[in-house]
Amino acid sequence: MEKVVINATKRTVIGKQVGVLRRAGKLPGVIYGHKMDPVAILMELKQSTRVLNTTTSSSVITVDLDGTEYAVLVREKQRDYLKNLFLHVDFQAVSQTEKIRAEVKIEFVGHAPAVKDFNGVVVDGITSVTVEALPKDLPERFIVDISNLMQIGDSITLRDIAIPNGVDVLDSLDEMIILITSPAAEEVEEVTEETAEEPEVIEKGKKEEEEEAE
Repeated sequence: MEKVVINATKRTVIGKQVGVLRRAGKLPGVIYGHKMDPVAILMELKQSTRVLNTTTSSSVITVDLDGTEYAVLVREKQRDYLKNLFLHVDFQAVSQTEKIRAEVKIEFVGHAPAVKDFNGVVVDGITSVTVEALPKDLPERFIVDISNLMQIGDSITLRDIAIPNGVDVLDSLDEMIILITSPAAEEVEEVTEETAEEPEVIEKGKKEEEEEAE
């Protein structure tokens, strides 16, 4: 795997003054994790954006902090969606000799013949897989080929995909990834969902201890 590097420097500016750095084309962030105290950092927005747009949550990248390299995972990305700009990034430093846990995204390739031939409806299941592995063994994504879904009722579960050596899957192998159903079954499911009470959704994520509000 090609080494991907983001250059960074230590950051002393915190709080509301961080907004000045952003307007100057800088991206603030923090590195925390393996045997180190959290370090506030500053990166070039353009270079960091190119890297962050092409890596996944299980991609191990290198942050060069004033000449010292850290192998890291991207744990949180804060983004201004109106301006399409990153605002802040949390990196977790990892050891190359210790297994880590990560979420690996699932990506589909191909076309399911059952959709065209039988007017089948695609029902998505899980979108990522929880795994544990050494950083060097972490897959960036799992590619799932759906071209073998020929009939209504055909499906792909986690058990059906190839898991690389050195990677331990922590989710149930019976988890459904994708299923082809008939249009009638889909209509019944939609009616059921409309009458069900919507659950409360709570999103959790690590936040930098210092306030980054502008």
